[in-house]
Amino acid sequence: MHEARRTFLLDAARLTAAAGTGLGVIAGAGAAGPSYPFSLGVASGSPLPNAVILWTRILPDPLNAASMPPLALTVRWEVAEDEAFRKIAAKGSATASPHLAHSVHVDATGLQPDRWYWYRFMLGDAVSPVGRTRTAPAIDVMPARLKLAVASCQHWEFGHYAAHRHIAAAAPDLVAFLGDYIYEWGPYQLRHPPRAVRSHESFTLADYRARYAQYKSDPDLQAAHRAAPWIVTWDDHEVANDYAGDVDERLAPDFARRRAGAYQAFYEHMPLRLPAPRSFGALRMFQRYDWGRLARFHLLDDRQYRSPLACSKPGRGGSNVVLARACAELRDPRRTMLGLEQEAWLARGLSSSRARWNILAQQTLVAQSSGVPLRSPDDGRFWTDGWDGYPAARRRLLDTLATSRARNPLVLSGDVHTFYAAELRRDFARPVSKANPVVAAEFCGSSITSSSRPQARTQENVERNPHILYGRSDRRGYMLLDVTPARTEACFLALDDVRAAGTRQARLATFAVADRTAGIRGIDAL
Repeated sequence: MHEARRTFLLDAARLTAAAGTGLGVIAGAGAAGPSYPFSLGVASGSPLPNAVILWTRILPDPLNAASMPPLALTVRWEVAEDEAFRKIAAKGSATASPHLAHSVHVDATGLQPDRWYWYRFMLGDAVSPVGRTRTAPAIDVMPARLKLAVASCQHWEFGHYAAHRHIAAAAPDLVAFLGDYIYEWGPYQLRHPPRAVRSHESFTLADYRARYAQYKSDPDLQAAHRAAPWIVTWDDHEVANDYAGDVDERLAPDFARRRAGAYQAFYEHMPLRLPAPRSFGALRMFQRYDWGRLARFHLLDDRQYRSPLACSKPGRGGSNVVLARACAELRDPRRTMLGLEQEAWLARGLSSSRARWNILAQQTLVAQSSGVPLRSPDDGRFWTDGWDGYPAARRRLLDTLATSRARNPLVLSGDVHTFYAAELRRDFARPVSKANPVVAAEFCGSSITSSSRPQARTQENVERNPHILYGRSDRRGYMLLDVTPARTEACFLALDDVRAAGTRQARLATFAVADRTAGIRGIDAL
């Protein structure tokens, strides 16, 4: 045999053996170190009564994708009823393929409803950190309570992820992340900087993979993922600021390619209950999760299917701030935020729901937020990237909530980097009445780190929009909800100093919504 051919075959055999055991990656390392394959941690999500998705990605060096061989690896996994893994509930093996950045998505099935489990991955001698997860209650059971953490908007450049450390310490049953898990720009570095530097914008699949690896290297974010299962949706910065459907700010002709790369990287790094698509030109994100008969989560996607933003600046896509009477596009009834298919899906999910609470987990503030006093529906000054930029679509959403007869609709929001509590009604220009009742309560969380506007401007906004009962934009943090059959309490928790890794948190406000009462009836604000 030709010597070069012999050498090639021997090398291929060695690499194949290494790939099967993982030894080629971890070099026999059994603990965290330069070759430790689980540098991005573990996660779980999308819980069902008998199953949960387990996630990890094999990557020894978060900022060096070339540290991985272009070979598939066999990863073992275990789910146990105890943290010491004495009683194994499920186990198996999964393939970490280079096609999906050596990410692993395991649908761990055959589990018991409404109970906690512990899980881990193994590659060669290396063992991942242990994560804690849980299954949803059986569909016909009324649980006593659900502790839900809600988070969004975690720009690496604007502070530390201390909020995630506090989320992990709160030990929630479930975490809902409502978008902007990554931001598309900033230096690729493993320390949160003292100030933001705009550089290295992501455009390719490799760019977005590196961005997720950077973010997932954070120990506080890893801790929050290990603490409980997550349900997740995306907003704009997982791709590009203010994009709408297939249009971005730049009006770039090749935006579809950029979006597909960003969508693939999102899939690769989230514990999603989705089959691996053959193409990432589109990715169905809207999903429904039941927490017994206590809560039904309608997880929405208001980015992928929305109409282009109204009245953008000349030669640009993206958002603008406009007077309603000067922007005819705002009044076009054909414009959509969710797309017709998702609108119909949501209507069916609400109409069929037997849950005590119907929770819409979605990206941005639904409540109308005019920058000037509002005297008629055609008045107002609005930011066009939010629901204010899609008034006809919002009216359809609120009509659906009102006519579906779904019990206790509750809207959860993010995106605007501000804590808001608001009461939603079909016509925001008219006071609450029998003909114009409160349709749902809305709680909007601030950001994990991303910056916002001065509090004085937010307070002016609250005063101009009487259906908004509370607003705080000067603090970063998250929401913690206590959902029971009788009431839901929402607590706004804020960091003392987002730039300090060890910062403490404080309670800003607590709100209560009673069963069969759409309005917010209890307010305790500091």
